[in-house]
Amino acid sequence: MKIIGVTGKSGAGKTTICKILKEKYNANIIDADEIARDLSKKGNKYLQAIANCFGEDILNASGELQRKKLANIIYESEEKRNDLNNITFIYVVEEMKEKISGLKNEKLVVIDAPLLFESGLDKMCDFVIGVTASKAQKIERICKRDNITEEIAQKRLEIQMEEDEIRKRADYVIENENDLQILEKEIEKIEDKLI
Repeated sequence: MKIIGVTGKSGAGKTTICKILKEKYNANIIDADEIARDLSKKGNKYLQAIANCFGEDILNASGELQRKKLANIIYESEEKRNDLNNITFIYVVEEMKEKISGLKNEKLVVIDAPLLFESGLDKMCDFVIGVTASKAQKIERICKRDNITEEIAQKRLEIQMEEDEIRKRADYVIENENDLQILEKEIEKIEDKLI
C-alpha cells in the first residue's frame, strides 16, 4: 500500500486534487475534515472533549457543536487554537490511523489533511503533495464554499502554516489555478509515486 499525503492552506484546492487521484488512480481518500465533522457529532468522545475544554456553552440547546462559535474562539486565540488542535490530534488522527489500517489491502490511500505536518501524519506518508494557489483565489474559494466574509476567510488563512513552509516540506507542489487539465498533467508527472 502507498500512502500519499495531500495538504495545503484552506481554499488551495486539496479536494480537487483528491478527486483526480480517486477518479484516475482509484485512490481511497481519508479526509481529515470529514472525520472531524463526524466525530464532533453529538454523543462522541471528541465532542465531549471539546466541550470539557471550551465549556458547555460551545454546544447548542440540542447538545450539538456550534461550529461558528468555536471558529471565532480559535481565530482570536492561539492558545485556544492549540487546545483544539491537541484534542483533534488525539481523536481525529487516531480515527484516521484506524481507517488506514482497515485499508491495508488497497494499493493507494490518500490522506487529505490541512494539518498534515502539524499532526505528524506526514510521517505515515510515502510521498506528500502540497497544494498552493494565489491568495485571491483561496479567499474566493473559501467565501464561496463556506458562505463567509472575506475578512473571516483572511483570518482563517493567517492562522495556517505558511505556504513557504508547505513548499519546503512537501515532496511535490502543485499550483492550483483552476485549470483541471493542467492539474491532471501535474499529477501525471508523479504517476510512478501513485502506482
